Amino acid sequence: MDTTTASARIRTGATLYAYTNAFHQRRLGLEGLVREVARRGQGPGLEVVGFQSFRDFPDVSDDTAARFRDLVASTGLTLTCLGINSDTHVTPHRSRSTQELVDFHARQLRSAAKLGFPVVRCQYAAGPEVLRALAPLARDLDVRLGLEIHAPHTVDHPEILAFREMYAQVGSPYLGFIPDFGSSARAVPRRYIEYYRANGVPERAITAALELWSDDSDPFTKRPRYLEWAAANDIERSRALEIHTIFGLFSRQPPRNWLEIMPQVVHVHGKFYEVDDSGEEASIDYRAILATFVEGGYEGFISSEWEGHQVSDEDGFLDVDRHQAMIRGILAAS
Repeated sequence: MDTTTASARIRTGATLYAYTNAFHQRRLGLEGLVREVARRGQGPGLEVVGFQSFRDFPDVSDDTAARFRDLVASTGLTLTCLGINSDTHVTPHRSRSTQELVDFHARQLRSAAKLGFPVVRCQYAAGPEVLRALAPLARDLDVRLGLEIHAPHTVDHPEILAFREMYAQVGSPYLGFIPDFGSSARAVPRRYIEYYRANGVPERAITAALELWSDDSDPFTKRPRYLEWAAANDIERSRALEIHTIFGLFSRQPPRNWLEIMPQVVHVHGKFYEVDDSGEEASIDYRAILATFVEGGYEGFISSEWEGHQVSDEDGFLDVDRHQAMIRGILAAS
């Protein structure tokens, strides 16, 4: 019988994406962000986005890799995941071919190995055949490929099922998933609603969007349906386009649905927006989600991924403090 505690099997960490505002405001660069995460005890896990953090990405020089690995070693942090991009459309009038995408991803995968990351975050736009072709390289480099399941996708959406079917065919332990908790939201975050109001989105447009978000229809149909409603109801298109992003940021997948892919989960994005003074995340039911991951036997890191930067000027550090305290409290009681 496994006698280890849930808090020992599931560890906290941070993604530098959570501090996007501090980066964009030029308050901290890559080294400053890494050191601040360590200083505040927001590790031990450290996740980085390749194109955000390394000027020479998708390739990295030996010097860049050495300096980064020395930096991480000096902080005592543990590298968990490198976010890589699919970038299927980089030239006008055509998409990259499958082979071009394989080559592009292989460059990023080799850079991840050189930098010392054990997992890369892949995007669904790459398609199953690209990840199939990369599985042997991932094995040779000992870097796992984690397909992010991000709203509006769910574990049983046809596009995700195509990856699951391919995974079953290949049978490689280097092919896995990275759940994003934004796919299991229970409400649109308060911060977002307040932002829309402050920026002139009419109340009736907000009400209509929230009602549509809350129904059980296919989330992929909601954005076009909302824009049609807005046009028919004289909502300025710029305002409609601003609020319709809620249909791509948050989905209502039941937390227990994550159990379907749990054996193949290689990392987790602990998406959150605001932990209140009572220690709760009103828009995402962390107690139910973490209970599911404990039941499923997940062992690994959860990166605190604050996405409030889209509607707030805060730097994210205090938000991550609250988020990790919430996670640790829930796991300690499990």
